[in-house]
Amino acid sequence: MSNPRQRPLALVGLDIGGTKTHAMRWSGDVQLAEAKSGSANVQNVSAQMAKANIAEVFAALGAGHIDRVVAGAGGIDTEADAESLRAMIAVHAPGAEILVVHDTRLILAAGRASTGLAVILGTGSAAWGVNAEGREGRAGGWGYLLGDEASGYWMGREAVRHTLREFNRGQEPGELGRRVLAANNVESPDELIALFHGDTDRRYWAQQSPLVFEALAAGDPDSALIVEEAVAHVCRMLGDLSALLETRGPVIIGGGVGTHQPVFQGKLRTALGALGLLDIRFLDLDPVEGTKFISDLSPLPAIST
Repeated sequence: MSNPRQRPLALVGLDIGGTKTHAMRWSGDVQLAEAKSGSANVQNVSAQMAKANIAEVFAALGAGHIDRVVAGAGGIDTEADAESLRAMIAVHAPGAEILVVHDTRLILAAGRASTGLAVILGTGSAAWGVNAEGREGRAGGWGYLLGDEASGYWMGREAVRHTLREFNRGQEPGELGRRVLAANNVESPDELIALFHGDTDRRYWAQQSPLVFEALAAGDPDSALIVEEAVAHVCRMLGDLSALLETRGPVIIGGGVGTHQPVFQGKLRTALGALGLLDIRFLDLDPVEGTKFISDLSPLPAIST
């Protein structure tokens, strides 16, 4: 008796970050569509906006049957968090199996590693890992009120704090301070206080993190302090995780701050090497591609046509 013909798995992958939602659709190993919208993370936007952005990416991916959705998102700390996101997705993928994971898992998967340590340095920050025995652990990822050190938001906020500290000391703005004032179209540092506590959000300040590296390149000492502190925070997260899981990596680093700043990457590589973490990889794929790897590790039962 011959085996029935199997149709390829219809998969949708979602990477739900603090700034955007990135989606891909596959039929087996063939990518069919790609779409982006605003964040669907309810820690960053309202539930209504999250639902609208989820609907937007599914509409852009096109109609058709979906067997499985793999979604990675920040703020997935409890089963209740995962179930809430599953419910939003299920409206657009009726009957599909929906796997929801913390977005740091996408970093490890997109870094072509099944075990190791992953850190995301984007709008927020978090680290996650799994060792060869399957034991998992995490560090950070508590959100901007409790942590998110070394993230884009943290760097933008620290740039403002250093600018205000100069002002309180009666000093003229330095290289970083001048860049912060210009980027926010204000003349005096004290105007930054009302701006920061006003209608601006975390994404607004995260998008100013490149100012720190631009000022660093110009020799600004305040920027050097911010970057060194960021390196120390990443080392603390990964050092804790490495000790907990008794693994030395590989370490996969993703997120805009982690992948777009060569000077920062060099400092991270040196500092992590001093901790014995020598296999450092900076992500060269979009994290959403990690959803395909995760799905391949957990195949659905064969589907007959």
